[in-house]
Amino acid sequence: MKDRIIQMSLMIASGVALLSGCSTVQPKCTAAEDNPAHHYQIGMKALEEGNVTVAQAKFDRALYCDDQFSIAHSGLAIVSAEKVKAQNDTGFKAVEMERVSDELKKAKKQSERPDQYFDYYTAVIRTDTLMKQKNWLADSEEASIEGNKLKVDERNLTYYQGTEAMTYFMGVAWLEGKEFQKARDSFGAVLNSKREGKWHEKADKGWKRVDKIVRAMGGITVGDVGKSIATKESVSRADLAGLIIDELKIEKVMAGRIPLATQAAKKAEFTPADMTNHPFKEEVLTLMKWNVRGMEPKYDDATRAYLFKPADPVTRGEMAFILEDVLIKLTGDEKIATAYFGQDRSPFADVKPTSALYNAVMNMTTRNIMESELSGEFRVTAPVDGAEALLAIRTLKQRINTY
Repeated sequence: MKDRIIQMSLMIASGVALLSGCSTVQPKCTAAEDNPAHHYQIGMKALEEGNVTVAQAKFDRALYCDDQFSIAHSGLAIVSAEKVKAQNDTGFKAVEMERVSDELKKAKKQSERPDQYFDYYTAVIRTDTLMKQKNWLADSEEASIEGNKLKVDERNLTYYQGTEAMTYFMGVAWLEGKEFQKARDSFGAVLNSKREGKWHEKADKGWKRVDKIVRAMGGITVGDVGKSIATKESVSRADLAGLIIDELKIEKVMAGRIPLATQAAKKAEFTPADMTNHPFKEEVLTLMKWNVRGMEPKYDDATRAYLFKPADPVTRGEMAFILEDVLIKLTGDEKIATAYFGQDRSPFADVKPTSALYNAVMNMTTRNIMESELSGEFRVTAPVDGAEALLAIRTLKQRINTY
């Protein structure tokens, strides 16, 4: 009897201990919105807004709540890729690139469902596009092919919401890789996939941008300078100098109009200090030699010297002014410089007839070298993007050939 009582006591003690042990295993995150999916969603939105610090914190929190939450690793891979793109330090880049690789491996290993693999393959495309390592475009295309094989229930896509998201980011990859026709096709496929979707507006902007690039490159054989400028969201003064020299061959055309003896004596008065070691030094000096208006060095109060300021973005108004002078020089038609003087009314809400840029803007728009907005504005102070610059150069070249 005594032995039986002892045995029962031990069983009860074991049961209590077991129950006690189970009660200590508590979920790490218990609040309603303190869950992995919520943190991942906020982290991806932070990435979209360019806030890498918040994104990383949210992905880390998602993994704290659930260390097997695979798509948070996909998010962290994109975070590290953004850091690689933003830094110039070789050592720092190497560390972050290793992190990208590690996070992608974890994301793939922990993925179980098609929607999780979808996030992984999309992250591969996005990280490849950001870092642009060897064979990055081919790797992105391979990830896209594999991702499109998945049978995804779109209701399970926490952030992307639709499988056309992968097509959109592949379009971005093609654009960055200068495969413009493929980029246009990808953005077009997103627009055709649904009437309206999360990625519809972005794809529409991407399609319009790349369509402008395709049109700009359709009538000219674009050199390396043009191709590198095509995808830029703003064109610098140095970019424009390189584009004018490379695409319009202004040096060759101008030199053909003056005697050899005069050519030998003609040169830029000086080399601006900020152009001494610049890749486009010779192009800038050539424009200075031919006195192209709008491309002169500017006085800098800080250094008390005339500098070219090669990194300054070119506005649309400045672009019109510069191209007008190029048009005058290459055609020899001096009347262009005063063609619209004395007008009382302007067709543009943001350019008055008294503006120093008015004549240039009218010359560019009436010849369809530059386009105005449907709103009635020229956007005179807006920066020129690469596609606009290429399209304007292409049309200017055609106009010059008609003289």
